[in-house]
Amino acid sequence: MNQKNTTLKTLFEILIVSTRLGFTSFGGPIAHLGYFHEEYIRRRKWMDEKSYADLVALCQFLPGPASSQVGIGIGVMRAGVLGGIISFIGFTLPSVLALIIFALVLQGLNIGDAGWLHGLKLVAVAVVAHAILGMAQKLTPDLKRKAIALFALVATLLWQTAYIQVAVILIAAVIGFSLYKHHKTEEESTISFPISRRFAIICLALFFGLLILLPILSEMTSVSWIAMFDSFYRSGALVFGGGHVVLPLLEREFVPTGWLSEEAFLTGYGAAQAVPGPLFTFAAYIGAVINGWQGGLLATLAIFLPAFLLILGTLPFWTILSKNPAMKGALMGVNAAVVGILIAAFYHPIWTSSILGPIDFAFAAILFSMLVFWKLPPWVIVVSGAVGGWLLSFI
Repeated sequence: MNQKNTTLKTLFEILIVSTRLGFTSFGGPIAHLGYFHEEYIRRRKWMDEKSYADLVALCQFLPGPASSQVGIGIGVMRAGVLGGIISFIGFTLPSVLALIIFALVLQGLNIGDAGWLHGLKLVAVAVVAHAILGMAQKLTPDLKRKAIALFALVATLLWQTAYIQVAVILIAAVIGFSLYKHHKTEEESTISFPISRRFAIICLALFFGLLILLPILSEMTSVSWIAMFDSFYRSGALVFGGGHVVLPLLEREFVPTGWLSEEAFLTGYGAAQAVPGPLFTFAAYIGAVINGWQGGLLATLAIFLPAFLLILGTLPFWTILSKNPAMKGALMGVNAAVVGILIAAFYHPIWTSSILGPIDFAFAAILFSMLVFWKLPPWVIVVSGAVGGWLLSFI
C-alpha cells in the first residue's frame, strides 16, 4: 500500500511539474530544453548533467519533436511508461487546448505583432543562454571537446538543412570514438529506464508498421479520419530538426489538398508561435479547423504517436550501448556536438528574431540576471518577460 502511495505521489509530482512547464515554456524546442534543464536537473536533480545530455543527444538524433521526447524520457525514468505519458500530457495539454479553442473561436485575431509575444522571445534568450552555460561547463571541459562543439556550431549555422544535425552528430560520434575510446570517466551516468527490450521492440515494430500500413489503408478506404491520421502520423515520423521544420511539411499536406485555406493556416501559424509548449501542437489547430475539437485531439495523437513509439523503442538499447567503453567515447563527442548545436540554435532563430535593438539586449540581460543571479523561478521570468515586452511596445 505504501509503495502504491509513493507511486501515485511521484506521478502527481510529474503531472504538476510538467503542466507548469507546459504553461510557461515559451520559445521553441531549444528553449524548452533550457526550461527542462532548469527545472528537472538544476532544481529537482531528477537526472545528472551527463544523463540529461545523453537523453538530449538521443532525441536530437531521432525524428520528431526533440523537446517532447526529452520530457517523455524524463517521465519514463522517473515512473516508467505511465510517468512518460503523464509527463507528455502535462507538457502538451495547455498548448493543445489553447490552439483548439483558438481554432474554434478566434480565427480572425491578429497576434503576430503583439508586444507581450516579443517579450516571451526575450525570455527564451535568457533561458537558453543559462542552459548553454551549464551544459558547456560540464560537457566541453577540454580543448578537444571544445573543438567538436565549435565544429558543430559552424556546420549547423552554415548549412541549415533538416539532416545536418544528424550528420553532425554522426561525425562527432566518430571523432569522439577515436579520441576517447580508452578514456576513463570519473562520473558514471546514472541513467536507467524501466523498459524491457521486448517492449521496446514491440514499440519499434508498431512505429514502422503504422508508417507502412496507414497510407495503404488511406488509399483503400477513403475514410477522411484515416487519411487525416495518416498525414499527421507521417509528418510526425519523418521530421528531423524540431517543430519549425514540421510547419512547412504540414502546409504541403493540408493546404494544396483543400483541407484548409492558406489564410487559416497562416493565422494558426501565428497562434502556434504565441502559445507555450511544443510547436507540434500546431497539429491540434489544423485538426480543429478541419473537424472540430475531435479533429484537434485526433491530430495531436497522430503527430505525437511516432515520437512516443520511437523514444520508448530506443531507450533500453541506448542505455546498454552507453555503458560500453567505446560507445562512451562516441557519446562524449556527441554531447560536445549537442552544445555546439544549441549555441547555433541560440543564435538563429532565437537571437536573430528576438534581439532587434539595444533595448531588447538590455531587457534580455535583466531577465538573464533574474534567472541566474537572483535564482527566481522560470514562471516569474516568463510573466516578467510578457509584461515587460508589452510595456516596451509603447516605447
